[in-house]
Amino acid sequence: VQLQAFGGGLVQAGGSLRLSCAASGRTFSRYLITWFRQAPGKDREFVAAISWSGGSSDYADSVKGRFTISKNNAENTVYLQMNSLKPEDTAVYYCASTDYSGSRRRDWTMYDYWGQGTLVTVSS
Repeated sequence: VQLQAFGGGLVQAGGSLRLSCAASGRTFSRYLITWFRQAPGKDREFVAAISWSGGSSDYADSVKGRFTISKNNAENTVYLQMNSLKPEDTAVYYCASTDYSGSRRRDWTMYDYWGQGTLVTVSS
């Protein structure tokens, strides 16, 4: 599976961005597509996940109500719509994929395929 993330950029606080994660390869065998982010000097953290087959989603508390994850199976693409952005959302955003379906789905070490990352910068 190959993943390519894009759509990052510079936006003012309160603004919006939409990230895309384009998947290729044996995508239908994967269970989850997930967005993580990593700010300078901080650990990589879970943002949002979506089930490739059923479409169920999960969000970190810090983004719930502001971010929406969605997918287009026909285009093999997962999106992350980010609204009401805050300076603390500034980070490199990565999409990742896993077959794992257990309780550690928010743990980035459970993911074996990663996109290259896209930088989101939110100015105050």
